[in-house]
Amino acid sequence: MQGSANPGIMNLVPVFFIFIVFYFFIIRPQKKKQEEHQTMVANLKKNDEVITSGGIHGTVVAVKDKTFTVRIDEATKIEIDKIAIAQIKKAR
Repeated sequence: MQGSANPGIMNLVPVFFIFIVFYFFIIRPQKKKQEEHQTMVANLKKNDEVITSGGIHGTVVAVKDKTFTVRIDEATKIEIDKIAIAQIKKAR
């Protein structure tokens, strides 16, 4: 018999390699993107022009703890959750 490594451990090497690939190509970039979004939402203020995840363009009128009030027309305002902001179109 040859002096080789334990076959059970050798079976785990491909699984470990796959986990490392998933971490660097999926989990890590997603965490970075989530942190950037949280920073963007935390820095939003009145009169910033935003686009929601639903595609609504508007201007932030009021900032609350968990929501924003966004003006989408002269007489139309809606209240949306902070997580619904997809991007800032223009900051003032």
